[in-house]
Amino acid sequence: MTEVSLAWLLTKAASPVAGATKLSHIEGEVKAVDLTLDAEEIAYLEQPYVPHKLVGVMQQNTPNV
Repeated sequence: MTEVSLAWLLTKAASPVAGATKLSHIEGEVKAVDLTLDAEEIAYLEQPYVPHKLVGVMQQNTPNV
C-alpha cells in the first residue's frame, strides 16, 4: 500500500513528506520511486474520489474566502 500511494503522489508532481520510524518504512518509500503506474491504474485509484467542500483552516486558505 505504501509503494502504490507514494507512486500515485509522484504522478501528481507532489513531493510527499514521509516520516519513517522503521527501516521497513524507508524500504517501502524507496520502492515507490521505481513503481510506475499506467493511466488505467491511476484512473482506478482515483475513481472512488468524491470532491467535498473544504472546512476549517483549509477553507480559510482558499482564494474564494
